[in-house]
Amino acid sequence: MQTVVLTIHIILAICITIFVLLQRSEGGALGSLGGGQSAASLFTGRQAGNFLSRMTVYLFIGFIITSLTLVIMAKKADMPETVSILPTEQSAPISQPAELPQSQQ
Repeated sequence: MQTVVLTIHIILAICITIFVLLQRSEGGALGSLGGGQSAASLFTGRQAGNFLSRMTVYLFIGFIITSLTLVIMAKKADMPETVSILPTEQSAPISQPAELPQSQQ
């Protein structure tokens, strides 16, 4: 289960990076590559900006959820199932008491 969440987490991180780079900024960013025929040309300028902004927010929310899920899963994996004060292995009962050395008289 942890592998699946980690895979989704990595995919979200890559998608967030791509969506952030595609957004137009004052410097142009990668959204201005290719002249007027960029990937955002499917929509009008305002619609493309809203779409990219919304998708970035949704991806970021998913990223935070997967981050918290991974932390919770890691915490549960480190914690022992039960805590016991008793020893796990029972020692064999002593059949005879140890002999004491006889003192010299």
